[in-house]
Amino acid sequence: MVIVVIALGISFFFFSEYDNEPEIKAISPQIGAPGSIMTIEGRGFGADRDTSFVEIGGSSLTSSSYLSWKDAEIRVQLPANVQDGLVYVVTKRGRSQPVIFANRENIPVAINQIGIQSALPQVMEVEPSKLSVGQVLTITGSNFGSIRGENSFVYFTPTWEPDKSGQQEDWDKTHIRAQEADFDYESWSDTEIRVRVPDGVASGSFFVKTDKGVSNQRSITITSSVGTKSFPDKRVYLVKLSADVSDVDMSSNSLLTLRVPRPQNSANQSGIIMTECEPQPIFDNYNRSVIHQLNPRQLTEEKIPFNQTFVIPVHSVKTNIKAEKVQSFSDTSRLLYKVYTAPDDCVPSGEATIKELAASILGKETNPYRQARLIYDYMLDTYQLLHEILPKEISSLNLVTLLQGDAYDFAIIFTALCRAAGIPAIPISGILVDNTKAVQNHWWTEIYLENFGWMPVDISLAAGLPFADVPEVESLRDFYFGNLDYHHVAFSRGWNKVSPTIINNKTVYRPKTYGLQSIWEEATTGTINYSSFWNDPVILGIY
Repeated sequence: MVIVVIALGISFFFFSEYDNEPEIKAISPQIGAPGSIMTIEGRGFGADRDTSFVEIGGSSLTSSSYLSWKDAEIRVQLPANVQDGLVYVVTKRGRSQPVIFANRENIPVAINQIGIQSALPQVMEVEPSKLSVGQVLTITGSNFGSIRGENSFVYFTPTWEPDKSGQQEDWDKTHIRAQEADFDYESWSDTEIRVRVPDGVASGSFFVKTDKGVSNQRSITITSSVGTKSFPDKRVYLVKLSADVSDVDMSSNSLLTLRVPRPQNSANQSGIIMTECEPQPIFDNYNRSVIHQLNPRQLTEEKIPFNQTFVIPVHSVKTNIKAEKVQSFSDTSRLLYKVYTAPDDCVPSGEATIKELAASILGKETNPYRQARLIYDYMLDTYQLLHEILPKEISSLNLVTLLQGDAYDFAIIFTALCRAAGIPAIPISGILVDNTKAVQNHWWTEIYLENFGWMPVDISLAAGLPFADVPEVESLRDFYFGNLDYHHVAFSRGWNKVSPTIINNKTVYRPKTYGLQSIWEEATTGTINYSSFWNDPVILGIY
């Protein structure tokens, strides 16, 4: 009898949990305008929204759009920027089949068809058609725009397998775009674009996207004598970031600003979606952050929560470098080289101690790959990794003199020594996620090799930092010099120097966390008192 009950219980759990994917039966209206109320009828939506969301035209609706959420009916208000496209309902149990929606304001009049077509960007010539990552591609054509717009990008075929679960226009799920953080865009005019091939690109095609639409595609061949990079495995994380503000005492003209670091797009972490943001932010993506502002009129509760939820696809990285083919940077005037070999407030590569140590480690070695490995091996053989995080008052430079430090110190000093050697390097800040959804703040490094791109290095995991799901490899030291597992989720790539909006404002910096950002909180002088509590990132789901 007990066995039967258990079996029935397991059966009920299995079918209720996995056999009830969301299904859209109808949407009304199917042709609507911004501000209209859309009703989505179907089944399997869930009794409440929780982390579920509605996606229209490739964009997930923000939390302020939802009017009601029931298992068989969802009502949303169409946002001002709603686009034509497919409507999906996405829950923990899956993704519905799509239903098409059209924005009434975008329905063209027949007489304007020729004008609309002629406004699309058009690629006519490409030079060269065979090149390596980091080299300049010159694109000649028309209708690119006199300056590069906020939504104008050049997209390329990725090395990883594209995610085809979304609609056709989910370009960040199916392609890699040139990155502002790597200074890939050299110049942009209405008839010519000069762009460097971004990291993680494979032979295939590229196209230009602007606010007017998408250009025709042209083929290019990506080659490198330096080695290969692949992205063999993938995981998708649903991550919640949250903070609470309480005990606020502020004058009528005061403002309190919170800056929440956004997870960053890169070759192995592309197609990130913010599915929820509560309350409505001032900016959902400005200077690599989500910006919230709090004024006295919003103080309706003693404690005010701020929540963001992101869907973050993460690929593992595997590289195979031919050390003898790696050469020193030929163009040291390139902006990527100048920025990522210079010291900043996070990376003390200009300190005399760092310069002298780098010179003593490297001797006469001039090959950047072998230089980085010499630094890596020296640190692993010389310094002791402490498993606890040291107080913020202790400088990372103490690692050099005291011969011991935490994971943050290891990543920062390795980055600094590489920069002092003339190797472009950036510290990465984020989290490690194990198979049980447990999270710990973490830091690692990427170095840039010419004609190859970024190569990951995680010196603290190589040094024995405790983590439940390190890969089963012969040597962690060899693995983490050039490879990365999909347990790493990045929120910052390099130091994000944020300037206060007003010089006399009070600012808060949160050191040794998942974000490398100089200002997390900013309060005007009229803010007398407040308390804030930032929660650690929480993993809501792993897919």
